[in-house]
Order: sequence, then C-alpha cells, then structure tokens
Amino acid sequence: MKTNLLYILLFTFVLTACKTEIKTSINTSDSDYLDSSQNADQYLGGIKMIPISTPKGEFNVWTKRVGNNPTMKVLLLHGGPGMTHEIYESFDGYFPNEGIEYYYYDQLGSYYSDQPKDLSLWDLDRFVEEVEQVRIALGLTNDNFYLYGQSWGGILGMQYALKYQAAFKRIDYF
Repeated sequence: MKTNLLYILLFTFVLTACKTEIKTSINTSDSDYLDSSQNADQYLGGIKMIPISTPKGEFNVWTKRVGNNPTMKVLLLHGGPGMTHEIYESFDGYFPNEGIEYYYYDQLGSYYSDQPKDLSLWDLDRFVEEVEQVRIALGLTNDNFYLYGQSWGGILGMQYALKYQAAFKRIDYF
C-alpha cells in the first residue's frame, strides 16, 4: 500500500513539474492591437480592395490587414508572379504575438485580385508601381513601413527599394 502511495505521489509530482507556461509578448490589457473599431475595414475583417492604375486600365488588388501597430506595418510580397498570399498564413502564429501589424496582398493576376488576360501587364516595373500604389492606399510611411518578400516577392522588393528608397523603414527578402 505504501508503495502504491509512493507511486501516486511520484506520478503527481512528475505531472505538475512538466507543466509549461506559455507567454506571449502581447499584454492582454493592451487591446489596441486587436481593436479595429477605428479602421474603415472593421466590418470586412481587415480586407480592402485597392484600385490600381495600369497602362491597360484600372484593376483591383486584394489586401488584408491583421493587427494594429502604428510603428510597425509589414507588407508581404509573395512569390510567383501569380502565386498567392497563402504562403504567409503561418505568420498568424508569430506576428500577432510580437504586436506586428501585417498585410497580406495578392498581386495583380493572383488569387483574390483581378486577373487580366493581357500578358503585357506581367512586367517588373509595372509591379513596382503597383506596390507603390498599394503602399499609398494603405497609408504606409517611411516611419512604419517594412517590406518582406520571398522568391519573386524578394526580387520585386529589391527593385522597389531601388526606386523608392525613402518610402520604407526596412526591407527583408529571401
């Protein structure tokens, strides 16, 4: 009987010793990050269709804002061209914990954005101008604008940085 009691106590000790505490960088009392009541997109879950002027007319591109942080806003440039924002959905598990506001963005010809059939629109310089129009429409400034690109998005980000060096705070790509 004493042996069974000893095993039960040992088992209970092991279970309580293995308890891990999960901490996040966001203070739950700091609800500004989750508050979208002052944003025009509050009833759309952060989604905003942005009109883009091109040499072939006006089209719309899809963006989605996650979070609120006036000092750090990251625009995500996906690969492709023609891929989608979905590659960055894993950021949902990391950026909010750090208080980073970020924007999913489907470039023209991708997923939720308009998909014109005119192949002349698939031009690097035109995409650079598209990113600039998106930046302006989202209100991103050199005080808070970070650019992150992967693959084609990295190339696009570098080309954008060469032309609009004063528009952003930092660029990262791989």
